[in-house]
Amino acid sequence: MNKKWLSAAAKLAAATVLASVLAACSSGGGGGANTASGSGASNCTNTIPKKNLPVVTMWGWYPNMQSVVDNFNKQNGEVQVCWTNVGQGSDEYDKFQTAISAGTGAPDVIMIEMDRIPTFQIQKALVDIKKYGFDAVKADYSEGAWKDVSVGDAVYGVPVDGGPMAMIYRKDIFKKYDITPPKTWAEYEQAAQKMKDAGGPVFGDFAANVSALTMALQIQKGAAPFTYDPAQQSSIGVKLNDQASKDVLDYWGRLAQKGLVGTQDQFTPEYISGVINGKYATYISAAWAPGYLTGAGVGKGEDTGKFAVAPLPQWDADNPVQVNWGGSAFSVTSQAKNPELAAKVAYGLYADKDSLTQGWTDQIIFPLNLKALNDPAFVNLKVAFFDGQQANKEVYVPAANAYQGVTYSPFGQYYFDAMTKQVSALIDGSVTGAQAADRLQEDVAKYAKEQGFTVQ
Repeated sequence: MNKKWLSAAAKLAAATVLASVLAACSSGGGGGANTASGSGASNCTNTIPKKNLPVVTMWGWYPNMQSVVDNFNKQNGEVQVCWTNVGQGSDEYDKFQTAISAGTGAPDVIMIEMDRIPTFQIQKALVDIKKYGFDAVKADYSEGAWKDVSVGDAVYGVPVDGGPMAMIYRKDIFKKYDITPPKTWAEYEQAAQKMKDAGGPVFGDFAANVSALTMALQIQKGAAPFTYDPAQQSSIGVKLNDQASKDVLDYWGRLAQKGLVGTQDQFTPEYISGVINGKYATYISAAWAPGYLTGAGVGKGEDTGKFAVAPLPQWDADNPVQVNWGGSAFSVTSQAKNPELAAKVAYGLYADKDSLTQGWTDQIIFPLNLKALNDPAFVNLKVAFFDGQQANKEVYVPAANAYQGVTYSPFGQYYFDAMTKQVSALIDGSVTGAQAADRLQEDVAKYAKEQGFTVQ
């Protein structure tokens, strides 16, 4: 790939990303290659108990990362982890991009969102860990989870958490307007119209600032936005204006123009206030949403006990397709002096029972490790946010198990930003869904060509 791409990649990695739903831990300095005999451990947030073992450095941001690292170090007799939190989202990516450009300063293991893996992989900043113990842990994750952390046949991360999608809804509002959870998007529109005709609130929200959600809904309809094979690194398939993509944009544009759904940006105080106050009857989101909403004050006041969750509506009820929004992984960086040892850390973190259990009981994380995903305690959990509903058993676990994964592009942030621009135009009525898709295709394909890709 040419130097122009590398420059663009730096800008991409520095771009602002959707705010994480997880609260950050205290920040610390980080970086450095793995060292022996505990040297270089002075920058660790954690205390390394076995100072005679080699040390692998890592960056990660989860709220209970301290416990996860302590659990690993206590149980492992081969390697120890020196952990620091240098920030999350763009804060961490900026630092990683700086280290990539400098050729030094990156940790051995880094936590990154799955859709960012191709951006760093194309810069040769990540290591294919398939030869470092993949076969031993392959069965611990679904094929869909592995696909999300892979580029072609190579594996560039170990799945940690994901976001199987569903439809959260207000039980009180549905009862008041005699609505049952819609099983298809056609039924969703009919229910939205019924509620509006009866003077009820808007049925949902179609926001411009959640491009990953829009992409997921298009994939559910049958779209395949990108095809990419690192064996042909200069070539990429960009297909953003196929009929499925146009249909989804036309659908949501129509609902917005008819006033059946709102168009408020999500993850804002205004939107959260609307959710709390019953402005929206449904919230189309991922399995991490209950934790996010709880942290934002939803379900703690007058709206306590009023939420439930149902499977994501389908385009074809006889051929359901499950999709995902969000998720992160542990990746080994190309600056690791001992990639095999670093891979042991990536595979081993969030793999023990204590860490996995704490992950889903104490914070907003939907586990992808099947040892947690299939744990009866997790499956049968009566979720307090959903008034005791067994949401995992009824909705989220089946959705996660049926998810088949997606191919991300090396310029995902540009695509998301371009999608936001076109959805904004769709919302204000200046373009149709089909026109928005055509413009998006033209924009992203042009950008890809400018970066040196041959667009298929």
